[in-house]
Amino acid sequence: MKYDFDKIIDRRNTDSEKWDVAEDELPMWIADMDFETAPEILAALRKRLDHGIFGYSGIPKRWRQAYADWWQNRHGLTMDKDALIFCTGVIPAISSAVRKLTTPNEKVIIQTPVYNVFFNSIQNNGCEVLESPLLYKDGVYSMDMAGLENAMADPQATLMLLCNPHNPVGKIWDKETLKEVGRLAAKYHVTVISDEIHCDITRPGTEYVPFASVSEECRAVSITCIAPTKTFNLAGMQTAAVYVPDPVLRHKMWRALNTDEVAEPNAFAVTAAVSAFTEGGEWLDALREYVYENRRLIEEKLQKELPEVKVVKGDATYLLWIDVSAYPGNSEEIADFLRKETGLYLSDGLLYGKAGAHHLRMNVACPRALCEDGAERLIRGLKKLKNTI
Repeated sequence: MKYDFDKIIDRRNTDSEKWDVAEDELPMWIADMDFETAPEILAALRKRLDHGIFGYSGIPKRWRQAYADWWQNRHGLTMDKDALIFCTGVIPAISSAVRKLTTPNEKVIIQTPVYNVFFNSIQNNGCEVLESPLLYKDGVYSMDMAGLENAMADPQATLMLLCNPHNPVGKIWDKETLKEVGRLAAKYHVTVISDEIHCDITRPGTEYVPFASVSEECRAVSITCIAPTKTFNLAGMQTAAVYVPDPVLRHKMWRALNTDEVAEPNAFAVTAAVSAFTEGGEWLDALREYVYENRRLIEEKLQKELPEVKVVKGDATYLLWIDVSAYPGNSEEIADFLRKETGLYLSDGLLYGKAGAHHLRMNVACPRALCEDGAERLIRGLKKLKNTI
């Protein structure tokens, strides 16, 4: 293998939020990877570091070109390069949009269970969360279109946060589903902020659908948040982009990001993004194969040892959404039990809304040995919990 994803790197004592845990604990919770980024990116960053001067940075043409080429070649979306705006992260962009595109006490629609920071971005900026829970049947998630229309019809609902692909359930929304979201949003004058940060981590042979690519209605109502950070393990670089096709909405978003001072890059942000999107494709393809072997490993071990535990079928992200509804108690209680008894640190599903009360989220973007350790701890802990019932 050209890239060594089996290499274990000690991340303790490196200011890693994920690895700020006890010595005997295994963190498989927060969504960053335990792999070095692509060597091509490291080489570009070393070259930038060796220059030795780190003054104020601007946004060069090559930054926009790198994004446009990547989305054209990988995802079939033709971007107007002038419709791209730099920002320091997807969540800063979402929070700015909520703050500047709404008035206090308006409602923002989310489809739960969903990334927990969405709740913070809404509530911390004076708005109300309006949940439109996903439907969950026979281990499969889908959108409740009737429920979503009811939410959009609320005159106080002005924004929707779409997670595409969806975190934590790993769902890739199909074209017809997204087209209907766009139609409803246009009908009820709702702006859709599409968080597409997980779009590149898909099952090999599987592709996601950019919301803005689906229809003219989707383009007109959309603010798409994208980044190389999940894909290439660059979250600490604080580099992302917002793509806004509609010029009026784009100006509002540009003003939002600039007045919040989250539209200027640090000295490494452009280098990291450009090198990722121009040189990182081969590394990414190898990564996707590796991560989905980790996913298969967990699924097969659970099926063999604890068939009552179900891993929700996911075609995107490196996060497993595990159904533990066969056990008593809620996800917070089960996650606490696993951490106490085995040292395995998972995210409890209640973080993502009440709809996640019987699920756990497990990050499998790690070397195979750590993944096997995590599987063993998970099975051992759940068996112990089962025996205490």
